[in-house]
Amino acid sequence: MTVIIVVHILVCLALILIVLLQAGKGAEMGAAFGGASQTIFGSAGAMGFLSKLTTVAAIIFMITSLFLTFSSTKRAATVMKERSAPTSPAVPSEIPVQPQGPVPEPKK
Repeated sequence: MTVIIVVHILVCLALILIVLLQAGKGAEMGAAFGGASQTIFGSAGAMGFLSKLTTVAAIIFMITSLFLTFSSTKRAATVMKERSAPTSPAVPSEIPVQPQGPVPEPKK
């Protein structure tokens, strides 16, 4: 469980960085990196590589999110099942009886 949380946080940070690295429509990555982006990311350019990386990071993010959601609901359900409801005795074993003495006669 801890490993999944760490992976989830790392993927979140990576996804943020990847999205911030992408240029807006009409802007080139060369403007941000001084024109050398074609050689860094290959002949296809940065947009193909970064969009694929974004897709992979988003898929991993969704899988870890779903796994954490299902595991947390399962854990919450088991905690509630472990706690038993208070039970009251169905029939008391012995009912206490008031001591009965001789009945006094009414005075006239």
